[in-house]
Amino acid sequence: MKFIHIADTHLGAQPDAGNAYSAGRARELWDTFSQVVTRCEEEQTDVLLIAGDLFHRQPLLRDLKEVNYLFSTLSHTKVVLIAGNHDFMKKGSYYRTFQWNENVYPLLGDRMGYVKLPDLDLAVYGFSYHAREIREERCNVKAGGHARYEILLAHGGDEKHVPLKKEDLEASGFDYIALGHIHKPQALIKNFAVFAGALEPVDKNDTGQHGFVRGEITEQGVHVEFVPCAVREYIHLALRVNERMTNGSVKNYIRETVEKRGTQNLYKFILRGLRDPDVEFETQYMDFYGNIIEIEDETCPAYDYQTLYEENRDNVLGKYIEEFLGCEEGSVEYQALQAGVQALLENSLS
Repeated sequence: MKFIHIADTHLGAQPDAGNAYSAGRARELWDTFSQVVTRCEEEQTDVLLIAGDLFHRQPLLRDLKEVNYLFSTLSHTKVVLIAGNHDFMKKGSYYRTFQWNENVYPLLGDRMGYVKLPDLDLAVYGFSYHAREIREERCNVKAGGHARYEILLAHGGDEKHVPLKKEDLEASGFDYIALGHIHKPQALIKNFAVFAGALEPVDKNDTGQHGFVRGEITEQGVHVEFVPCAVREYIHLALRVNERMTNGSVKNYIRETVEKRGTQNLYKFILRGLRDPDVEFETQYMDFYGNIIEIEDETCPAYDYQTLYEENRDNVLGKYIEEFLGCEEGSVEYQALQAGVQALLENSLS
């Protein structure tokens, strides 16, 4: 029995993006989701498992119709889905009355239920959020023995959203546990309890690769693999600068880094190291390709502290430097020296 497991698609979200990609980024979430559905058809996948947060907010009726159309193009694949904390079953939600295509099996109750798929000798268990938070444990359940293969769909993994215990999952008796909510793809228990991660990164902190889980259950057990498919990746990088660098050279350094790592990706840079005291980095003008979310400047001016001390022995600046003379570079004391000297010099110029 072959399955594809996705989660946290967040259709309708407006993800962080650089200037060049901000207008089309929301559409890319839909496009990637559509490509996964197409892959299900091409590979004749038996089941598409959606572990919550298909939508970023309460789905509009037109959103449900678009998704349902995509599901209707599947000639073989059954779809089982639950609602997560973002698209929870709010009173009046269109989820409650929508008529899905016959191959779609939503588990929208607020307590554990299951759907049986006789053609596959499969039962899929799960429940949906009816509030933004569920602080109680809900996954300390056992497989019911309703079919040869049994899978649990769950959305959670932190104290506010269905806390999970590995020992409960290990003792559950399910063949596979398809998890959502945590956006970084990872195996809680190898080949058994897996977070698919967000299909596309939707926040600048969703770093690393994103995609879906492809799996197969056979007589020998369960085998799963992560398949990257996101259009873009958020990358955080610390760049080391030195006192010889200017605005122009730092901008070129950033441009070369982006070209090497991929201009389709989205970046946050942190500048670290020492800079010429006469140079201030104008980070707002360093976005060469329009794909930089943020540049943080954590550099420190490369002062000659001994010379500054000799020139200012008899004033506050000199006495402050004297307290730290001989401290090791990189130590907490050295950081205090840098910060204090910078503050005193800025104050003297104001």
